[in-house]
Amino acid sequence: MTVAVVGIGLIGGSLMIDLRKRKFADKIIGVDTSLQHQNIAKLCGLIDETDTLENAVDRSDLILLCTPVDTNCRMLPGILDRMAGTSKVITDMGSTKASIAEISKDHPCRGRYVAAHPMAGTEFSGPLAAIGKLFDYKPAIICDPELSDPDALGFVEKMFNVLNMHIVYMNSAVHDVHVAYVSHISHISSFSLALSVLEKEQEQQNILTLAGGGFESTVRLAKSNGDTWAPIFTENAEFIIEAIDTYIEKMNIFRMMISAKDTVGLKALMEEANKIRKILN
Repeated sequence: MTVAVVGIGLIGGSLMIDLRKRKFADKIIGVDTSLQHQNIAKLCGLIDETDTLENAVDRSDLILLCTPVDTNCRMLPGILDRMAGTSKVITDMGSTKASIAEISKDHPCRGRYVAAHPMAGTEFSGPLAAIGKLFDYKPAIICDPELSDPDALGFVEKMFNVLNMHIVYMNSAVHDVHVAYVSHISHISSFSLALSVLEKEQEQQNILTLAGGGFESTVRLAKSNGDTWAPIFTENAEFIIEAIDTYIEKMNIFRMMISAKDTVGLKALMEEANKIRKILN
């Protein structure tokens, strides 16, 4: 089994750690535009060698796209062209799916592509951020499985099973709605809070010295890489804006009740919010 990982960062690198350790991948070819990432990945043993995208596709059984979502969209049609007439399989790890589904839907080799999104990650980036067991017991979403060839779908399902992931099947558009609310809005909230505090910190130097665990956990995602998240926000703009509008609506309700010193109303709001425990536990 030869695997090509395109984009040797947190996700690509973490995949390689466990796919090698769990005997899924025999040889790993890395593709990355950053020479520094290439060298680090080789020194850390994440990959066996590097090559051009074209050569890596030609030499591999499985191609994993782990680059920003807009880059995945640009690369996929050309890679599918090179895969014509072969049994190769390609899958992506992108956090949005509607755009890449639209781009690939009419390609004659569409069946060799499996649209996937492992719901795992950290706020860190680059090959040095790669860690083992990142994907264990996390959801792996496969979108539009009916559009993939059965053997290609089974191949990617086997990979996720090796990673100890729980597979969920979704339509691409439905996927993008869900991740806008459960993932993307969390990052925007964290970025916004960080910007608000940094702006105030310029006036009052002691704010960050008083920051406790609650602040740290809420703002943790603000450390995330802009190169990764800016394309996600623009690719999923329609549903993210919907999520932002809903979030602002709830914030305004809190604002109104706090302004009115409405303790009863605030308690009722928070008790309603507490119901999230039943979902997350």
